Amino acid sequence: MFYIIIGRFNNTHKHKRADLSPDVEFIPNNLNFIESVTPNKNFKCVFCGKSFEYLSHMTRHMRKHSGEKPYICTVCGKRFAQKTYLTTHQRTHSGERPYSCMECGKSFSQKSSLNVHLRSHTGEKPFSCSHCGKSYAFKIALRTHRSPFSTSSQCTSATSPFDLTLPESQKMPSSQHYVHRSSHRGVIQPDKCLNPPAFHSTHNHTSTPEEKRFECVFCRRTFNKLTYLKAHMRTHSGEKPFVCTVCGKRFAQKTYLRIHQRTHSGERPYSCMECGKSFAQKSSLNVHLRSHTGEKPYSCSECGKSYAYKQGFNTHQCFG
Repeated sequence: MFYIIIGRFNNTHKHKRADLSPDVEFIPNNLNFIESVTPNKNFKCVFCGKSFEYLSHMTRHMRKHSGEKPYICTVCGKRFAQKTYLTTHQRTHSGERPYSCMECGKSFSQKSSLNVHLRSHTGEKPFSCSHCGKSYAFKIALRTHRSPFSTSSQCTSATSPFDLTLPESQKMPSSQHYVHRSSHRGVIQPDKCLNPPAFHSTHNHTSTPEEKRFECVFCRRTFNKLTYLKAHMRTHSGEKPFVCTVCGKRFAQKTYLRIHQRTHSGERPYSCMECGKSFAQKSSLNVHLRSHTGEKPYSCSECGKSYAYKQGFNTHQCFG
C-alpha cells in the first residue's frame, strides 16, 4: 500500500527550478508532483531529503525550492512564502506591537525582538567566541568581534580562523583612518606615495584645483565629498559603527539606523494625503500612492503588461 503526496509548484516565478529526481512525475501545466512513499514514513522532500511529520509542513518547505510566494501584502505588494511572514510584515504598516516587556513596558512587533531585548535586563550573553571565550548579548556583536576590520573588540587569538592575512597597509580598522590627505601638487601617480593609502583624493593627484573628486582604490568609484567616500568605504570594510540600543543591530550608515529604530518606536512620519495611512519610510509611502494614482511603472518589454509593484513584475511569466 502506498500514500500519494501531492504538492504544487508555481511556475510563474523567475527562479531556476530545482532538478527533479526520477521518482517525481510532473503533470503538464499545473507542475504537480507525485511521489509514492511507504506507510508509516515521514513526508520527505525529494530535492533535499528533509523529512516532515505533516504534509502541510512539507508543502510550506517546498516553497524554498520553488520560489513560490503566495501571500501578498495589500499595502506595498511585497510577497511572502509563509503566512506568518506576511503577518509580521503587515505590522510595519499597522504599527501593531503585541509583544511587551514586563520589566520596562517597551513593546515589539516580533516575539524574537522582545526576546533579544530581554537580555538588556537579564544580562544574558548567549553568543561566545570559541577562540577567546568572550561573550556577547547580540549575535551581531560577536560577528563584529570576529571581523578582521574591527579594532574595538577584535579577537586577537593567534588561532583565529578569521584572522585574514592582509598586509598591515591594507587592513582597515576604521574608514576614517584610511583617508590619505595628500599634500602633493601637480600630476603625481598614487603608487608613488610614500604611504600607500586606501583612499586617494584625485584632486591632489591629477585634478585641477576646481575639481575635488575622491576615489575609492578598491572599486575606483569617485565622490565629490570626502564624507560620501567614507560612507562608501564601509561597503568594503564591513564596518557598521551605528548600533541600535534596543536590539543591538548594527548599521553602516546613520540613516539606516534611524529607519530601523522606527520598528521599535512605531514612528511613521510619512502620511498619505489621500487616505491618511502613515509609513515609516518615504519609499513605502511612494509605493502605496500607486494604489491611488493607478501608476504602473514596471512594464514587460515583451508583451507590454504593466505592474504597480516590482514583485508583481518579477513573478510575471510572459507568453508573448
